[in-house]
Amino acid sequence: MAHNFRQAEILEIARNEGRVVVELLAEQFNVSLQTIRRDLSELAEEGLLDRVHGGAVIRTGVANFAYEERRRMGEDAKARIGRACARAIPDNSSIILNLGTTTEAVARELLCHRNITVVTNNSNVANILLANDSCDIMVAGGHLRRSDGGLVGDLTADFMSQFKVDFAVIGASALDEDGDLLDFDLAEIRVSRTIIRQARKTFLVTDSSKLARSAPVRLTSLSEIDTVFIDQPLPRVLSQRCADWGTEIRVVEGA
Repeated sequence: MAHNFRQAEILEIARNEGRVVVELLAEQFNVSLQTIRRDLSELAEEGLLDRVHGGAVIRTGVANFAYEERRRMGEDAKARIGRACARAIPDNSSIILNLGTTTEAVARELLCHRNITVVTNNSNVANILLANDSCDIMVAGGHLRRSDGGLVGDLTADFMSQFKVDFAVIGASALDEDGDLLDFDLAEIRVSRTIIRQARKTFLVTDSSKLARSAPVRLTSLSEIDTVFIDQPLPRVLSQRCADWGTEIRVVEGA
């Protein structure tokens, strides 16, 4: 438990944004950098945060955050990413949207698109797009994951293999310095790999907090992604690798 109200607020900011920065917190709370560093160290000792250079991130392990907590993390950034990604998808397109709260942000921005077909294993995406009467929705079968409304497993992968779409929009739980996309669930990974194979272009939608997180299962490399939509620039070395691979990075900055 946080020791004081400031630490409680810091923890709430970290949960909403995915990470916190020492300098910004010191300015926000009108205290010294040393005071904020001490707060972060105490929260880390309690297992609530992990210290990183210049700040801290929410602690992760071998399991993902609960769905509602993930949905609240970086909501503004996800909305901007979703808007930018949707703008790159024209009317009269076919799209696969997979699991994740950022792909759901993309779905909300597709509500005014006309004559689109959306294939998804995300029941939340399907429910969002019901409001678009010009969207033909195909929902995969498979094992329903109660935690987030996702459909996963071999049946889901087999369903996705029947399609060849213009765009795949995928998310990931983590992105490491080698450019590998990481996740937690092997059953979900199999589906996501199939989705990538069945798309003419693949878009990754991810907020920058994923750069400070880790997950145990490799999905693919950014070398297999056509465009990344993210709210902050990638680290220099990774950005150069993407340039070498021909992977486009679109940084969606805040207002």
